[in-house]
Amino acid sequence: MATVFKAAEKAIAKSDGSSKTKDKRANKQRVMLLSSRGVNFRHRHLLTDLEGFLPHSKKDAKLDTKNNLYVLNELAELNNCNNAIFFEVRKRQDLYLWMSKTPNGPSVKFHVQNLHTMDELKMTGNCLKGSRHVLSFDKTFDSAPHWSLLKELLAQVFNVPKGSRRSKPFIDHVLSFSIVDNRIWFRNYQIVEKNQLNTPGCTTLDKGDISLIEIGPRFCLTTIRIFEGSFGGPTVFENPEFVHPNFIRASVRKEKLKKYQDRQKSIETRKVRVKEAEGQESELSDKRVFE
Repeated sequence: MATVFKAAEKAIAKSDGSSKTKDKRANKQRVMLLSSRGVNFRHRHLLTDLEGFLPHSKKDAKLDTKNNLYVLNELAELNNCNNAIFFEVRKRQDLYLWMSKTPNGPSVKFHVQNLHTMDELKMTGNCLKGSRHVLSFDKTFDSAPHWSLLKELLAQVFNVPKGSRRSKPFIDHVLSFSIVDNRIWFRNYQIVEKNQLNTPGCTTLDKGDISLIEIGPRFCLTTIRIFEGSFGGPTVFENPEFVHPNFIRASVRKEKLKKYQDRQKSIETRKVRVKEAEGQESELSDKRVFE
């Protein structure tokens, strides 16, 4: 009956010559959030924070494998998602963030550093769960091709489309992405109208004074490699300045070991010097004086 009614309505619109087009705003951008095995409580809290201000996201169960990441494309298709954020944890301490446009790509692998969740920071800022946000990008994103690619990828993943599921019809916070020391710094701020007419002591001249109060979380993203495909494929960009955390920990251990070796060497040298001093008796030594 509904199809007959729609067909009759279209026929009447064509006969009248007035073709009314309805703005349905069918934006199907959705993000899948999941992590690998071995995450600690800070990584879980960060994943929960991301789910809080991404109402168009869908959280999935943990992934058992860390090698065959092409399985994530199938999981995203099953969940009806065209974006994916995957937390890969190595040695229960190194957190790597994969961000991809499934199923064709591109994708990028980040190393997450300086991580502070909302529970740790306890900032005074606050926003409604499910509300939309404004994306703010540093002008440095337009300085190089790989930064422009990352800007477009971040915009498509973190931008909440209008009319998406569980989203509220207003904007009350800002997501800031800044590039400092060749890393992307993430911040989340609440939009506050500092002086309103209903606030005591405010006049009409103070109307519209807006300030930003940080909410959290905080973290830094170091780009490791950008791939042409989704979770793999040819390398588009590789960061030459990235140093693996294993090499950093190995160098720290070598420095500690070198200090220990130097200390042991100085002890042995002192022992040899004492023995040599005991073998060389002077004319005023006790043995010669009291013979």
